[in-house]
Amino acid sequence: MVNHIDLSSVLKRSVCALYSNLVTRPTGAAVRTEIELQLGQLGPQALTIIDFSHVGALDFSCADEIVAKLLLSSIANPERQDVYFVFRGMTDSHLDAIETVLERHGLALVYDRGADDVRLFGDIDPAGREAWEAVFNCGGGPADEIAATVGISCEEASALLEDLRRRRLLMRTEAGYVAVRPVS
Repeated sequence: MVNHIDLSSVLKRSVCALYSNLVTRPTGAAVRTEIELQLGQLGPQALTIIDFSHVGALDFSCADEIVAKLLLSSIANPERQDVYFVFRGMTDSHLDAIETVLERHGLALVYDRGADDVRLFGDIDPAGREAWEAVFNCGGGPADEIAATVGISCEEASALLEDLRRRRLLMRTEAGYVAVRPVS
């Protein structure tokens, strides 16, 4: 199931209809709570697009409350093991705040820049980024095929892919690993 969440609409419903800026920790907490309520209505496996397109400013505390805590919750919550996110519509000023909180928590996210430009953003080492890009570019597969593509051992690829899956950047299916990506 694919779910789309426009953060500006959530802000207007949960805090105030007059603002398009995500500032202050209480505002971020209110928006995240609304998002978590929506996620709770989905099935156990879901891909959610978090859309910043109509958001003005984003400060560090809101980025921490919304982005970091959503990602941390999806990683830590065993009842929501198959919840994945793609983020889109972020400006350079949004990215500054988000990058700071991602690095602070050791997190990364899938960033849809539009026009088929999808990449990882945040705290990710070069080997993890290369493995994710290999899975993304080939459309997915088992660890041994990804290992051959990247040029590393199957054991090393398995460890990298499992770490990326744990961080909600890859999904594991019966056929192997698939990169989290936007679905049209």
